[in-house]
Amino acid sequence: KRASKKAPVAEDSKNPLLVSRPKNFAIGNDLPPKRDVTRFIRWPKYIIRQRQRRVLERRLKVPSSLNQFRLTLEKGSKAELFKFLGKYKPETAKEKKERLTKHAEEKKNNPKAKLPAKKTAVHFGIQEVTRMVEEKKAKLVVIAHDVDPIEIVVWMPALCKAQEIPYCIVKGKAALGKIAGMKTCTCLAVGNVDSQDSGKLKGLIDTVNSGFLARYEEVRKQWGGLIMGRKGRSTGGK
Repeated sequence: KRASKKAPVAEDSKNPLLVSRPKNFAIGNDLPPKRDVTRFIRWPKYIIRQRQRRVLERRLKVPSSLNQFRLTLEKGSKAELFKFLGKYKPETAKEKKERLTKHAEEKKNNPKAKLPAKKTAVHFGIQEVTRMVEEKKAKLVVIAHDVDPIEIVVWMPALCKAQEIPYCIVKGKAALGKIAGMKTCTCLAVGNVDSQDSGKLKGLIDTVNSGFLARYEEVRKQWGGLIMGRKGRSTGGK
């Protein structure tokens, strides 16, 4: 039989201007492509301790008094709450200086001029908030979830429940510090507010009560922890 002739293969028309230049990743040559080396980083000791502590808190059995600080206010309600608290930030040093300077100028013209009152603001600090809760002057108490040591505020929800003061736990102490004008803040208390904001405050209190004050007895019996890791779950706890 006669062999069938193969069709001639057409050569690819190559552009002489596009010359292939393979990369050489040897030492002193091309840089290697970027890759994720997170696993190989030697982290500082304080970061290692933070991660070890977080793992222990998940693995060990956590009492209900500590576990309640993991049940924080939801994101949408927190945004509304912080927007409201932003209107009642305490007076800064600059604002205080301007207020006193203005009063001094008025007193030159009128010696009987009275000192202008401070603007309505939230109260912060564990001692100030505790005093307001005990005297039932606080209308809403906001507690940070990541206070260290936690013993500073671990009793605050029980005190608010005893005095029937609405409270909530939010993330975190740095966010409360921005409201208070400080680096961090353990808790805030809302006292008097302007008349136009009283309806807004009432709505926030209703939202907060449904998640915290109304569920206090349920949360008080709810222990946390005992969450197995990925390896433990895969082996079925053997």
